[in-house]
Amino acid sequence: MPYSAKRALELLRVGTGNPKATFRDGQEEAIHRVFEGRERLLVVQKTGWGKSFVYFIATKLLREEGKGPTILVSPLLSLMRDQIKAAEKMGIKAVTINSTNEDKWDDIEEAVNDNNIDIVIIAPERFDNERFRDIVLAKIADKVSLLVIDEAHCISDWGHEFRPKYRLIERIIKRLPPNLRLLATTATANNRVMADLKEVLGPNLAVSHGDLNRPSLILQTIKLPSPAERMAWLADQIPQLQGHGIIYTLTVHDAIRVAEWLRYRGLTIESYTAKTENREELEKALLENRVKALVATVALGMGFDKPDLAFVIHYQCPGSVVAYYQQVGRAGRALDAAYGVLLSGDEEKEITGYFIESAFPTRDEAKKVLAKLESEPEGLSINELTEDLNISYGRIEKTLLLLSLESPSPIAKQGYKWQLTVAKLSESFWQRTDRLTTLRKEEQKQMEEYVELKTGHMAFLIKALDGKPAEIQDPKLPLLPNTANPKTVQKAVDFLRHTRLLIEPRKQWPDGGLPLYHLKAKTRIPAALQAQQGKALCYWGDAGWGKLVSQGKYVDHHFSDELVGACVHMVKEWRIELAPKWATCIPSLRHKDLVPDFARRVADKLGIPFYPVLIKTDNRPEQKTMQNSSQQARNIDGSLDIKVKSLPVGPALLIDDMVDSRWTMTVAAWLLRFHGSAEVWPLALALTGHD
Repeated sequence: MPYSAKRALELLRVGTGNPKATFRDGQEEAIHRVFEGRERLLVVQKTGWGKSFVYFIATKLLREEGKGPTILVSPLLSLMRDQIKAAEKMGIKAVTINSTNEDKWDDIEEAVNDNNIDIVIIAPERFDNERFRDIVLAKIADKVSLLVIDEAHCISDWGHEFRPKYRLIERIIKRLPPNLRLLATTATANNRVMADLKEVLGPNLAVSHGDLNRPSLILQTIKLPSPAERMAWLADQIPQLQGHGIIYTLTVHDAIRVAEWLRYRGLTIESYTAKTENREELEKALLENRVKALVATVALGMGFDKPDLAFVIHYQCPGSVVAYYQQVGRAGRALDAAYGVLLSGDEEKEITGYFIESAFPTRDEAKKVLAKLESEPEGLSINELTEDLNISYGRIEKTLLLLSLESPSPIAKQGYKWQLTVAKLSESFWQRTDRLTTLRKEEQKQMEEYVELKTGHMAFLIKALDGKPAEIQDPKLPLLPNTANPKTVQKAVDFLRHTRLLIEPRKQWPDGGLPLYHLKAKTRIPAALQAQQGKALCYWGDAGWGKLVSQGKYVDHHFSDELVGACVHMVKEWRIELAPKWATCIPSLRHKDLVPDFARRVADKLGIPFYPVLIKTDNRPEQKTMQNSSQQARNIDGSLDIKVKSLPVGPALLIDDMVDSRWTMTVAAWLLRFHGSAEVWPLALALTGHD
């Protein structure tokens, strides 16, 4: 049967729940083109336009014609959940195969094979799963009527570090029938991204490109250098804003800290990151207006649909226009006016610069990983590689992943181990990484230009995305203040200075063990020999005590009385059942007096004796030069000892200036407990490791 515009409109009205709904510009045309299947189609339309209706309605029409199921590639579990709910409204049977529902795979596969499923929603990682490729996909490949790639910009090199396995789609497309209908959708695709997509999806890719202008958004940029200034601005402005919104941060640490501050100020605010366990509940809370806002990383983004979102505020400047437009576009979809405010701070360039520089492995990292694999023909796991290479776990993991996605690939995974293949790593890999790193730096500079704008923000974004320039419209809401109240700034500083960070005790020895201490690999540290849960005054370099800690260590070479007083106050408010009866510290051969002097002064103020019972037996490299946990643990192995025959009676306070991997504290506490000490309570000025 031919395409039915009448039926398409009926499905739209069922899906929206609006009996008078009509198609937006380009929507019905895109559905028709997908149904006919004469071309592969890329739909580039702004957030909220309704791209999902295109593939849902096209799927329903094709299924009513007796065609096979649709495969929908989607990047996030939260997005999959929303897509399943939306599909069900139209009577479409949708299922997802992902890492969280492995117990249902057999039933889902059987239903797919029996043609009882309309849409199979998968993450791109499924294409790297042998069972899915060889059992599920192989059986239905010739029956699939439509392949949909949602958030298709992730295929592009722009999305490379976000979702590298989108690159697997190129290989899968080559294995599917050449006449297969293909639809790719995204809200953010400049000319460079579209060129990447055409290369992967085929030169015959047609593009449906809509208007990127969002006249409902009141865009504004405000430069507030310090975190305390931005926290103060948020505390003063969020209560004044109508409706509900999202506050984006660049790091997990900032999302948690900003949310804690705003709750302290009496607002119903929660943090939302990739590490948050109850993400689905928090999404629902925002949708139902039970929270004023979520303070989120990029984990809350693609697919989250709240049409009446009244504001999106960025706590720091993102690294690209593509990322910013994607995020700020969450606001004002069904409102006449909504705020999109970007707060710019001093630290953002360092953070986005780190993301750029760490997006790809270095030549040295790749060389070392490949050389190590060459020395072990049977292969090595990531954990085994970290034991021998002074490269972080995450860097090794990224190196292996990106090299494995090359075609042909110089490495392959067998079970949990990686092995070399006969292929060699092509020089084109490095040419591409160099090109992309340069492009990312250019995009970073583009956002720096955006921050400086006084007017014309939307026109700037659209031009950067290679769209048609928008007409600048008068704001429908007043612009927000561009300064922070000094009194609130001081309150934010005070809050940061009273925030207490936990030092969680390690409970297991590392891969490879600690041979010099005769401790076996991966064995549990007996509870009686573990450190207790400790506390740190701040994060290294933060807006509370961080700068004073840095100055004390590297400028003054002496920690101030103010820091001593802060640590004493922290200990006194610490609810320890049996208070420490004496104090000691982590020794150092490089800075012999720095920490002992500080620890002695803390002990004096607490009214307890200080005993420097730990000694450094040899001069090892600084822990910060060790790039992964195994190397950090090995660097401590055998380097600490107890220099007295008997230890003082009672619980001990174990003091250091910096804590990163926690291995130094773990080994020191183990030695103290092993030699007869009561409970050991770690205390540090700063934590250096955070997301």
